[in-house]
Amino acid sequence: MHPDECIDCGVCEPECPADAISDDTCDDAQKWIDINREYAEKWPNINKMGTRPSDSDDWKDVKGKFEKHFSPNPGKGS
Repeated sequence: MHPDECIDCGVCEPECPADAISDDTCDDAQKWIDINREYAEKWPNINKMGTRPSDSDDWKDVKGKFEKHFSPNPGKGS
């Protein structure tokens, strides 16, 4: 979500199964705001619901996912 387009309505929070959406006042918020701004401008918008990955629960509590697995390339979609 582009941080300049977010209206802080909270609708996305219950939709995120990993509880990965946090308030913009948390300690490392600026890091994530900057990342979201950059990639929201580069990547295409998601405009339809996809299929949840079958191993998503396995990844929920894994630490360092961004540092180890992030790719600046957009996904191919489903």
